[in-house]
Amino acid sequence: MARRSVLFSPGDRPELLRKASQTEADVIVFDLEDAVSPARKDDARSAVRSVLTDPDFSPTAEVCVRLSGVDDRADLAAICADGSVVDAIMRSKVDDPAQIDELQAQLMGYDDDLTLYALIETAQGVLNAEAIAAATATDVVVFGAEDLAADLGATRTTEGTEVLYARERVVLAASAANIDAIDTLYTDFSDTEGLRTDTEFSLTLGFDGKLAIHPNQVPVINDAFTPTDEQLEWAKKVLAARDEAAASDRGVFQVAGEMIDAPLIAQAERILERAA
Repeated sequence: MARRSVLFSPGDRPELLRKASQTEADVIVFDLEDAVSPARKDDARSAVRSVLTDPDFSPTAEVCVRLSGVDDRADLAAICADGSVVDAIMRSKVDDPAQIDELQAQLMGYDDDLTLYALIETAQGVLNAEAIAAATATDVVVFGAEDLAADLGATRTTEGTEVLYARERVVLAASAANIDAIDTLYTDFSDTEGLRTDTEFSLTLGFDGKLAIHPNQVPVINDAFTPTDEQLEWAKKVLAARDEAAASDRGVFQVAGEMIDAPLIAQAERILERAA
């Protein structure tokens, strides 16, 4: 499934949880962690449960809940209540694949078919990114630059060079494990052009989607991860020429003066997959 835009919504604000489902986000995340103060965790669980089990709540997006990081047992009891439409669970600050395996074991009493998101946002998590992504229970990895910078004691910059190595390591790990990789958020939700530039960079790195913290960020992210008409036309020409070349036993061929080989064929296939 497409996971271009992954929109967070605070778990203790039921009106915003419902509003999130009315956006065009591919994934909506009901957040029980950072968006909720410690004193309101119970209120947030109740709010999330009431929305997830409401018969009138029927979102088209994938519905994910980020665990509070305080009490998994209480979180899961609320999230996985009878009638819940939850599709996925996200665990923050994953340092080791055993944490995802443990979460899957906890879900055995509920629904063990839920998609599991591993949020990698610590130095240890980045160093273990390959093992975390390769774990059987991991379905999606997410890169979190803000918490990583705090863990490192790094200073966040507009260029993001301080987290670039980690960003690339996470997407490489996801690609090697053949799972989706979601890139970090862009914190200034009023800066549309900055978000567009950063999202286009996410795409060049190989990410499948990007986090959003405001509904206004969703269309910008979706647009950046959706192939343009020109890209689609190029991809179709490449694959048509590939088929023609295969009939003549040619491994390399040209399209509009450009020499095409296996890597560019793979790029064309990826463009069509993303468009679909």
